[in-house]
Amino acid sequence: MSGTFRVGGDAYDDFMGRYSTRLAPLFADFAGVNPGARVLDVGAGTGALSAELLTRGASVAAAEPSPQFVTVLRERFPDLDVHEAAAESLPFDAGEFDVALAQLVVAFMSDAPAAVAEMARVARRVAICMWGVAEVDMFAAIDRTAELVGASRAGEPRRYRTPEEIHDLLAPLGVVESAELDVSAGYRDFDEFWRAMDRGVGPAGHWVASLDPDARERAHEELFRQLGSPEGPFGLGARAFAAAVTPA
Repeated sequence: MSGTFRVGGDAYDDFMGRYSTRLAPLFADFAGVNPGARVLDVGAGTGALSAELLTRGASVAAAEPSPQFVTVLRERFPDLDVHEAAAESLPFDAGEFDVALAQLVVAFMSDAPAAVAEMARVARRVAICMWGVAEVDMFAAIDRTAELVGASRAGEPRRYRTPEEIHDLLAPLGVVESAELDVSAGYRDFDEFWRAMDRGVGPAGHWVASLDPDARERAHEELFRQLGSPEGPFGLGARAFAAAVTPA
């Protein structure tokens, strides 16, 4: 998995956690997680999905390749079975889980097809979801800003960001169920939004960090304009594309 998330838990939560915590219950519903289910959270991050699964009364294990996030998971969830492991090589026995879920991680996996095959090996059902780009207000505004200020975002992971790509990733395993999961998150003002993005999380945070002072100032001004020049509280929407399969 990419190293773009080698950051502290608070930084991730400030930037993306405000969205992922709202997505988690929708994704768990879609995947069909019920009380007592044995569930694996693949690429668990700081635990947005794990927290939801535990609340539902599931028996949960988490696999996460980032040492920083593994530490966060163990601190936040002392009873959670946490493994520092890549999705492409899961340290579990065949059929150990009822469901394996990957929320917002397939675009950052080194080998997503191999990871999905591993999930199918260890679980009877597999579910994945990933943000779109144009369908996420924040990402779309950042893309427009980068183009207008001439600060390229080339090289960022853009695979598995469409319904077709998400569907096709699971299609080799069987009949795929699909859904669109919509959430929104709020900010006190633009300063809070910029501070969250300026903490170095993910591709957007790395893009900000790569800017020289002049480009950074232009990006700040243009992004403010792209978001509607908010002077107070505002909200942004985000859509994730989800797919699930129960392999034959």
